[in-house]
Amino acid sequence: MTGGERERARDDSEMPRDDAGTAQDRSDGGTAQDDGDAVQGARPHTGRRRNEAVRRAILDAALQLMRDGDRRELTIDGIARRAGVGKQTIYRWWPSKGAVLAEALADLAEGAVGLPDTGTLRGDLGAFLAATFHALEEPGAARMLREAMAAGLEHTAPAAVLADFTERRRVALRSLLDRAAGRGEVGPETDPDLLADLAYGFLWYRLLVGHAPLDAHAAARLTDHLLAACRPADG
Repeated sequence: MTGGERERARDDSEMPRDDAGTAQDRSDGGTAQDDGDAVQGARPHTGRRRNEAVRRAILDAALQLMRDGDRRELTIDGIARRAGVGKQTIYRWWPSKGAVLAEALADLAEGAVGLPDTGTLRGDLGAFLAATFHALEEPGAARMLREAMAAGLEHTAPAAVLADFTERRRVALRSLLDRAAGRGEVGPETDPDLLADLAYGFLWYRLLVGHAPLDAHAAARLTDHLLAACRPADG
């Protein structure tokens, strides 16, 4: 077996298998640039079934490299080495490093920030925002989110993953507001989408500009202002 054949065989052994047990075809047609940033013609997801154990290993590797703080290793090559897979496996499911980072952060956020049910909007909002800000204290999380945003501004693939992540977080916040509306804590004139803009606009502005912290005090102050904005007109 030649060196090239051995390399192809190694890569195929890491590919997810279809129901017939055959290796799936490569979706990228060859090599790709790590931070170029998206593979030509690639989509955020190919539509093929992904091996969940391998997916989890790749996302965990990205998060661990984020925590290590070594920017030189936070590349497709570095993620592949840490996860124990080939680069082609990553490029089959994500077209760029930015897309991997955005999905890893989405998983991190959903695991760290639940949907509190304290019985009051103040309690729910306060707990939700405090947990959201606290998640950004994870080593490297803020930097990784900034990198995902930067990649999304330049390339459509990470932008699509980031948009999906952002929408899921907005849906979570709106669910708290909808529940509060059922208790009469939110006025009928309140615009929940605007409140979500205020909450996440606050987060992104402080995250990107860095002029003030995202901490428990900031979460409490933001909660006060959001409550004032959605309080029913009669009290």
